[in-house]
Amino acid sequence: MNTQVMPTGPEWFGHPRGLFVCFATEMWERFSFYGMKYLLVLFLVQHHLFTDGEALRILGVYTALVYATPLLGGIVSDRYLGQTHAVKLGGILLVLGHCAMAFEGIPASETVGGDIVRDQEAIKVFYFALALIVVGVGLLKPNISTVVGRLYKDDDPRRDGGFTIFYMGINVGAASAALLCGWLASAYGWSYGFGAAGIGMLIGLVIFSLGQDWLQGQGDPANPALLSAPASVSFGLLNVQHTIYLLSLAAVFVVWIMLQTPGGVGLMLPIVTALFMAWFAWLLVTQCNSEERGKMGALFFLIVASIVFWSMFEQSGGSMTLFADRATDLTLFGTTLTAAQFGSANAIFIILLSPLFALLWPALLSNNIEPSTPAKFGFGIIQVGLGFGALLIGISNPDSAGLVSAWWLVLAYFLHTSAELCLSPIGLSAVTKLSIARYVGVMMGAWFLASAYGSYLASEFAIFFSSVGGSDDGRLDLNGFNALFSELLIYGVLVGAAVLVVSPLVKRLMGGVR
Repeated sequence: MNTQVMPTGPEWFGHPRGLFVCFATEMWERFSFYGMKYLLVLFLVQHHLFTDGEALRILGVYTALVYATPLLGGIVSDRYLGQTHAVKLGGILLVLGHCAMAFEGIPASETVGGDIVRDQEAIKVFYFALALIVVGVGLLKPNISTVVGRLYKDDDPRRDGGFTIFYMGINVGAASAALLCGWLASAYGWSYGFGAAGIGMLIGLVIFSLGQDWLQGQGDPANPALLSAPASVSFGLLNVQHTIYLLSLAAVFVVWIMLQTPGGVGLMLPIVTALFMAWFAWLLVTQCNSEERGKMGALFFLIVASIVFWSMFEQSGGSMTLFADRATDLTLFGTTLTAAQFGSANAIFIILLSPLFALLWPALLSNNIEPSTPAKFGFGIIQVGLGFGALLIGISNPDSAGLVSAWWLVLAYFLHTSAELCLSPIGLSAVTKLSIARYVGVMMGAWFLASAYGSYLASEFAIFFSSVGGSDDGRLDLNGFNALFSELLIYGVLVGAAVLVVSPLVKRLMGGVR
């Protein structure tokens, strides 16, 4: 039963004003994140001369950590800091991290003997910048979404529409970032592209700090007195709040080391998952009644299904960006774009399609034909698989120069976007509707942990095909892309169909929740 108090005061466009504070904050946070995401692999292979496998593994480890740390960020905010303090601390770390990315160092060079000479100091700074971003996202990402959920009652019909509007804000930031930062990096240098991302995050942090009144206390700590109490782990020298800040900085150094030993993350994810599974089993047995157990079981199924989706969708920053750079004629409407700028296609389609989907679900509901949440997941997984089918058609029909028309890449992003709108905002909403209220932050972290697994698998898939289906030097070429995308097409369609088959059973577990 939901006991939260609905915020009072004026609304904007039929939604709580606090939604638009979260919208603007997340928009600029995503500007900073995507401003560097689509530059990352290109920066590593072109500036530091990393191999495809090395660059893709760094991308996979980085994105996995970005999505895994929200599990801890959710615990910290639920038990101690509250969402507001967590978002502010995360925002500060993100500003520092993105600004540090602007230090690009001296470009790598190849000696006559074939050895690569790299600026090792710049690479160490690069890893430290990524570590700051990882911990910052871990604190900010689950908590800003949780605040959005708390602005609505569980049975508020505006909830899914509100999350779709929030999701559109994410993609306004993502679209503008890929276009602007991609252009700056190409025209003026990597440091300008990465530096612009840091400025964007600073703007987001300022907006969130100034907009607290509109949130009506929805992100405040559950026990403010606890934050000022002495922390036992600091031997009483610091209070709980300051100790958490100090431990967050320590976490940056831990992540910094992990990023430089990528194999360790492949071992970390199963350990984190095992700990979560043990906690989840305890929760089901000791903290849930039969109705709550069914809802949490349904949520667990959705989280697992999302791993499949993200393992395909997250090809965008890796194999699909390399495909754009190496195998695609990047000219659209007479204008030649950069490979990084093509990352904006997904976000642009989100902006265009989000209002339509926000109207679509209520319209289908009013006619009693709206698909259930698990069915939407199934449709989304099938569609993302079909996006790779579009790329396969393009590969089979290159131009005279052997390049694939950019329109096939655009079509793939269109299909991936429609798939994303069937799954990602619906999943965020489902977490807040199906979770036990006092554990919603942790379950939001678990949702992002699934994204971590999917992101890690995405890079591993691409690495595998760069070694067995790529060129002799391990670079993904048309043959490698063809092999990778063929497997992803089959994988998506088969798993999505299986989700559709079992969706009626999962819907029953959800009880009366749509």
